[in-house]
Amino acid sequence: MMVDVEKKSIELHGAMPTVASILLIGSENARHQWPIAYFHKERFKTIEIESFEAAKIAMQDEIDLIVLDVSHAETEGVDFVSKMREVGDNTPVIFVSDKTKEMIVEKAFKCGGDDYLKKPFGTKELICRIKAILKRTQVTQCKKLKVRDIVMDFSSRRVFVHQAEVMLTRLEFKLLEIFLKNKNRALERHFLLEQIWFDNAFTQKRTINVTINRLKKKIDPLNNKNYILPIRGIGYKFQQ
Repeated sequence: MMVDVEKKSIELHGAMPTVASILLIGSENARHQWPIAYFHKERFKTIEIESFEAAKIAMQDEIDLIVLDVSHAETEGVDFVSKMREVGDNTPVIFVSDKTKEMIVEKAFKCGGDDYLKKPFGTKELICRIKAILKRTQVTQCKKLKVRDIVMDFSSRRVFVHQAEVMLTRLEFKLLEIFLKNKNRALERHFLLEQIWFDNAFTQKRTINVTINRLKKKIDPLNNKNYILPIRGIGYKFQQ
């Protein structure tokens, strides 16, 4: 679907949440080269745009990573990233280009780029680089997570509800993290199985229900906050 002439956003539908929002910036020729099907297979939401003005508008929404093709706009791309860093925007950027001169690569890193990928490149290589950067930056940026009166401190692995510490097991901690990061989204039981128990064949739906009920009793002992709600025929969602 077209959003505003230049910006095209494609989001996955259904109960499976997206892992990250990726902004793809490049000329029309570059856009035809993006491995969109592979991005969606990895549950990345993609936003495709052609100009840096459109990029500024797109970045008003939450963007986790930018892939920037500067094959035909080297100077403009470097300037764009430099200005991002000057105003304190640390969104990670992967430069993509058919230029191989060391001076150009050096400029990309000096202006604040996080990686530089030379064309031609393999789709799997691009996906691996994206995942590596997301893993590094998301851990750094998300030392604490707060939703409603729940605070998760990832550096100390502690959880507080209304400023009182709640003791959780490893599975309960991971389960709460997934719910908070996907607040207001209906999560399928299969998705929870995949994320927490790695789709173990011996893990049944009943195991998920038991673990969720145990978590609910710990974070809401009076059962009056309605944090986690069952969604009939789908699974559960955390209500903000």
